Amino acid sequence: MQRQPTLCIVTAVAALAFVGHAAAQENCNLTAIGSGKVATVRDGGTLMLEDGRELRLAGIEVADGSRGALLALVGGRPLRLEQLGPEPDRYGRLVGFGFPGEDGQSLQQALLAEGRARVSAQIGNKACAEALLTTERQARAERRGHWADPNFAPLQAENLPRLQAERGHFALVEGKVLSARESGATIYVNFGRRWTRDFTVTILKRQQHTFAAAGLEPKRLEGRHIRVRGWIEQRGGPIIAAEAPEQIELID
Repeated sequence: MQRQPTLCIVTAVAALAFVGHAAAQENCNLTAIGSGKVATVRDGGTLMLEDGRELRLAGIEVADGSRGALLALVGGRPLRLEQLGPEPDRYGRLVGFGFPGEDGQSLQQALLAEGRARVSAQIGNKACAEALLTTERQARAERRGHWADPNFAPLQAENLPRLQAERGHFALVEGKVLSARESGATIYVNFGRRWTRDFTVTILKRQQHTFAAAGLEPKRLEGRHIRVRGWIEQRGGPIIAAEAPEQIELID
């Protein structure tokens, strides 16, 4: 009696992932770079190919427990490989999108749809970022996979002990912007009155026009509720350095 609803959910997830990939395919400008067969799944976001190449899945951050989901998606099938840019990462790994067999959806879209990954801080292409973010939002709204765990949910900007505990980790943080101030080459988007303690998002002034073009003029964020994604650092209070507009989402 329980198998039919499960099948419906899986089918719906696959359909959403396919639609998201179709949108990305239209504007994302992915470049085909051949194919490969998976030798091992190292973790939830990294694959070792039989030809010796190591593939890191671009555009997503995975959590503990995602390896099994990726292993099931690969299923021993060869991968079609595509990427946004030609450069490997600093560890020499290929960074790209993998499409198992004849599937029209990438491994990234499938992991996001199942709630087993979050979209990275920087994608490098607006259309790709929006396609991935749309899938993540749907999975989060429906509490799929890791999103069913309250500890995986976006952190609140005022919860300073939790933010400090997540220092050095990738996270989503939500809250109301109190002010945006410039100092030297940096714009500080503040969520509290004390920079030595409260959460802050930093944006380099030379990147201000890029954010403004995306509808995220820093000073116009005052009084708005936003969601920001990135790696939490500690500089006085906890901060996230926003280097790309896709890191910030307007909540209201």
